[in-house]
Amino acid sequence: MELNPLAKHQRDFGRVAEIMKALVRYGLADWMRPLPFASLQQFFTSREGDVIAEAPMSVRVRLVLTELGPTFIKLGQVLSTRPDLIGVELAEELSKLQSSTPPDPPEAIREVIIEDMGRPPEEIFATYDAHAFASASIAQVHHATLKTGEAVVLKVRKPGIQRKVEADLSILAWLAEMSEVHAPQSKQYEPVALVRQFERTLMHELDFNHERRNIEEFTRRFAGDATVRFPRAYAEYSSKRVLTMERLDGIPGNDRESLQASGADLNAFALRGANMYMAMIFRDSFYHADPHPGNLMLMPGGVVGVLDCGMAGRLDERLRDEVENLVLAVGQADVLALADAVCRLGSVSAGADHDQLIAELSDFVADYASQSISELDVSEALSALTSIIRHHHVVLPPGVSLLLRTLVLLEGTSQLLSPKFSLGEVIQPFYRRAIKRRFAPKRMLLRLQRTFRDWDLLFQALPRDLGDALQRIRTGNFQVHLDHRHLDHVINRLVMGIIMASMFLGSSLLWSMKAPPVVWDISIFGAAGYMISLYLGWRLYRAIRKSGSIDSKDP
Repeated sequence: MELNPLAKHQRDFGRVAEIMKALVRYGLADWMRPLPFASLQQFFTSREGDVIAEAPMSVRVRLVLTELGPTFIKLGQVLSTRPDLIGVELAEELSKLQSSTPPDPPEAIREVIIEDMGRPPEEIFATYDAHAFASASIAQVHHATLKTGEAVVLKVRKPGIQRKVEADLSILAWLAEMSEVHAPQSKQYEPVALVRQFERTLMHELDFNHERRNIEEFTRRFAGDATVRFPRAYAEYSSKRVLTMERLDGIPGNDRESLQASGADLNAFALRGANMYMAMIFRDSFYHADPHPGNLMLMPGGVVGVLDCGMAGRLDERLRDEVENLVLAVGQADVLALADAVCRLGSVSAGADHDQLIAELSDFVADYASQSISELDVSEALSALTSIIRHHHVVLPPGVSLLLRTLVLLEGTSQLLSPKFSLGEVIQPFYRRAIKRRFAPKRMLLRLQRTFRDWDLLFQALPRDLGDALQRIRTGNFQVHLDHRHLDHVINRLVMGIIMASMFLGSSLLWSMKAPPVVWDISIFGAAGYMISLYLGWRLYRAIRKSGSIDSKDP
């Protein structure tokens, strides 16, 4: 993805202006003040339009993302999984983002199907409803029937959406780069890295082959569980822009009235869905990452139907071990182990106060570790832990943030179905199994094998490397290279400061001695030296301000 689109593609300026004006209108453009574009700021702020400043900031952020369209709605949904970066309140608000939009004309969707499948839908399917029954910002969904009689749904990507998304991603990358350069306080949030991660996520979502493979993997992992059902994906009727899936019949989890009228045991349904998620996380390390009520369905016999598998999360072995370390430390009320787990799990800023982190984690453990499992509010505990992590600028890996958000959503959805539901009670047996698996002889043997391989490689390389080092010492070719990071900037500022001070003192002497040439009793060289030293001082002050603050240690 191009990091500087405005330098090469002036056609994007109109979209940038639209974004900026929307930010101004919602009172979210204060970050523009440090930017060195006074005329540009005036252009954006001089247009008519009321600033919507009465609503809380988190609500205004959600509204402006909704107004800016599909890419920004998806950005908000991704940011809702990062409360460690944006805070719990804003993350909860962004999780409300919906991308429902009017469907595209039937002729446009028909052209997409013809281009991808090679034939019109009337030839592929026995029946095809050209009018969508659901539509979002990226795709819309149609009913159809296969010629073999199976009822299916077609998820079709809207035409032209990829071009719009790519243009917005390019602009977002530029804005992220500009914020890191001109708003140093944003560096701790790594906006450029965040946009790149968002680009990967959104590009996967635009390619329906990824969702089809997710469905196939979930189906394979739950093949022996009759209480869980994923729609079958028909690869022969699917492509990058078209996904054909089995139509599941049941009551959506967000249709509360129909669920209560069904007479089904909703507590058992909630437990079944939660157990499915625990199996995904603790058994498979591959989980459906969007457990809001609309994606779960009560099917006949109390079976849990799962829809929309486009967003999925994976935990590699190292990440899963660290998550288990964190949960184990909380369970054992071990504050030091919890602090170590948090620091190993995320990246800690250089200025973090470790003692203060331990003190806040100690309060956290005192508040939650003493509660019984049935009383524990998992989402509240995770939100409190996330707030501590964010306060100390610990940036979690995206996979962990997504997992925490999934657990919070899962508890909220399950309690919506059954107020008596306790996620803590559901987690406990899976946690015990995870600990047993962790200390199982087979797992420990595998770790020993990996450790042996590492030591074996070290012992193979060590004699050769030592011999090479000794030979270089004997021949006088041994060199030590020290990497002084950022010292160039420090030295430049130091030299400029010395020159400025020297010129200021010299100019003072020339002025006081009225060294010729003199005009109006003022030494010309003395006055010129004053002006140059003031200019150098202004440049030095500006360079220090760019580093974040006058007292910043980062040059």
